[in-house]
Amino acid sequence: MTSLFTPRTARTARTARTARTARTARTARSTRRPAPLPPLLRLLILTQLAFNIGFFAVLPFLSEHLGQGIGMAGWLVGFVLGLRTFSQQGLFVVGGALADRYGIRPVVLAGCVLRIAGFGWLGFAERTWAVVGAVLLIGFAAALFSPAVESEVARQAVAWEERSGEDRTRVLALFTVAGQAGAFVGPLLGALLLAVDFRTACLAGAGAFVLVLAGHAWLLPQRIPGRTRVPVRGGARLLLRNRRFLALCCAYGAYLLAYNQLYLALPAEVERAAGSQAPLAWLFALSSLLVVTAQVPVTRWAGKRLAPRRSMVAGLVLIAAGFAVVAGARPAGWTGTGGLLPAAGFVVLLTLGQMLVAPVARAWVPDLAEDGRLGLYTGALSSVSGLIVLAGSSATGLLLDTGLPAAVPWLVLAAVPLVAAGLLPRRPAGSSAATAKP
Repeated sequence: MTSLFTPRTARTARTARTARTARTARTARSTRRPAPLPPLLRLLILTQLAFNIGFFAVLPFLSEHLGQGIGMAGWLVGFVLGLRTFSQQGLFVVGGALADRYGIRPVVLAGCVLRIAGFGWLGFAERTWAVVGAVLLIGFAAALFSPAVESEVARQAVAWEERSGEDRTRVLALFTVAGQAGAFVGPLLGALLLAVDFRTACLAGAGAFVLVLAGHAWLLPQRIPGRTRVPVRGGARLLLRNRRFLALCCAYGAYLLAYNQLYLALPAEVERAAGSQAPLAWLFALSSLLVVTAQVPVTRWAGKRLAPRRSMVAGLVLIAAGFAVVAGARPAGWTGTGGLLPAAGFVVLLTLGQMLVAPVARAWVPDLAEDGRLGLYTGALSSVSGLIVLAGSSATGLLLDTGLPAAVPWLVLAAVPLVAAGLLPRRPAGSSAATAKP
């Protein structure tokens, strides 16, 4: 990767050469088998699977433990959970900047050590200050290793695309599948461990990260070819002046806000239709299974037919359609099994939209990031989007409680991804991904 101070014309020429190379490789792609992933990419994808198994074996059960096991008040439980989210999502940009400065190996290993300590501490924490300290440690650990891993996956995916002509979004799709599989298996493992107690689940989660730490200490290279280290100073100023990247963050944040309705608007709709929230587990399982089984085929199909911007627009439109399905059915007031069909339609359309949006958005970041700053930009995508979700979720909660006609909140939510589609930046003319398809 060239220096940050390489003249713009040189970077443009390099990008144009990359585009020609990628197009030539794509022309030959149909005559041979798909190129295998290099060992480093396979390791990083398996890392995401292991991270999520360990994480979701514990965190889905935290609120019940705090409320019933420790006896915290409801507002305090919400505060603790919010602190964990802030220490993780809000500080992704810090972890990304540190990965740019020191490389991914020390940042990932440090994150694993902190996650082990955090889970171990949480298992024995009984006082409020101890719980707060443990969840902050758990959150900050993810803020270290997640942007480091995600940025290196994106960088390696671009390099793999240039060598093989395969679409980089396929790598990001596999990364998404691995994460979703971990999110599916983790709670099942945690539920089994809870038959003993919450402490056992925490120690098992810590044990999973001990294995991840050992594996990465052994397998993760000391230095990764082509990765340059840049100073932390000055990166934030460049990022804030990058309007195209900030526009992508806004669109991605709108998608995450829509996805967050699985935990805010959907439970209320399911309880209205079924009289309880019991069917939620089946709807969440449906979403996870769709991603695990269909993400790669959907990404392959979209990669052959849609330019990246069009793929994201199509995904956002599908998400809007999901909200519109519920809005259209709400005036009828259906209940029972039939009343759950609009909610199921919402979950399916939202998940299909996610399949089109999420891998492409992350694959787009390398085209918008300054040289050597991919970790910072990858972390910022999550942090800025997280702030949008925080503000948007508060507004959504108010909207759902205002007593408006039942369809209105869902129509407003349908409008958000449509507006976001209009914010998406145009790809640079020299980008390889931009020139891959008309």
